[in-house]
Amino acid sequence: MTTLFVEQLTVIDASYLCPVRGLVGESWIVDLELEGALDEQSMVLDFGAVKKQLKRAIDGGPDHTLIVPLHYPAQQTTTLPDGRVRTWFMSQAGGIEHIAPPCALTLLEAPAVTMAALVAHLEPQLKAAVPANVARVSVSLRHEAIDGASYHYTHGLAKHQGACQRIAHGHRSRIAIAVDGQRSVALEAQWAETFRDIYLVTGVHVVADDGERLSVAYHAPEGHFELSLPKARCYLLGHNTDSTVEEIAEHLASRIAEQHPGQAVAVRAYEGVMKGALARRG
Repeated sequence: MTTLFVEQLTVIDASYLCPVRGLVGESWIVDLELEGALDEQSMVLDFGAVKKQLKRAIDGGPDHTLIVPLHYPAQQTTTLPDGRVRTWFMSQAGGIEHIAPPCALTLLEAPAVTMAALVAHLEPQLKAAVPANVARVSVSLRHEAIDGASYHYTHGLAKHQGACQRIAHGHRSRIAIAVDGQRSVALEAQWAETFRDIYLVTGVHVVADDGERLSVAYHAPEGHFELSLPKARCYLLGHNTDSTVEEIAEHLASRIAEQHPGQAVAVRAYEGVMKGALARRG
């Protein structure tokens, strides 16, 4: 047997339901090992096939979904008459209701969402996507090493034609802020705390607000999406402001510039790992 490895094949950008933190955006880097006999090309599997077949399986699986731990006792997941899936989840951070087409969820046979539980979910799916000469597919998940502040946010992009339209998917993201060319660790920490485990809201999507809870809903190409959660865990970007990383960066730059008049502000807002948007003021 020979072992092939692929580091950072892809990144899973998703959100999950946590008994303590509630709705959490996350980004996991995916590394793979494939063990098997050599094929007629003297390969375990061509790297092109790894990127095409296995990355596609991950992208069509947990990536850009809400991951639900089905064996957590304070949750209920049912299929509605219209085919959508309703999940009610009670956490220490409050109750969360999510209603969406089935493609927007990953249902995990576990009491909690952990890297180990997600690996156990992924490996059989990836094994089914490779040729018979591949005897074992081993998955490793890890976080990006971040020197400085980071935050976990969840959002949905109603106008997006792809998986980003799903109302509750998220990211673990770096933030880099400079004022007059000097990095501001204090501002990075401040905004990372503001965006910690937050849901980013576009005002036009709000359908109910009783002061304690906020409900958002919209229709997108994959279907109708609804989400209700504690208002304290929401951050309003603007009435018509989409929660794209470009708009996030512009929002942060504008807010920071208001606090630092006459100074040059630069914000690098990341969306998960090694991608994002840059905004400047002044």
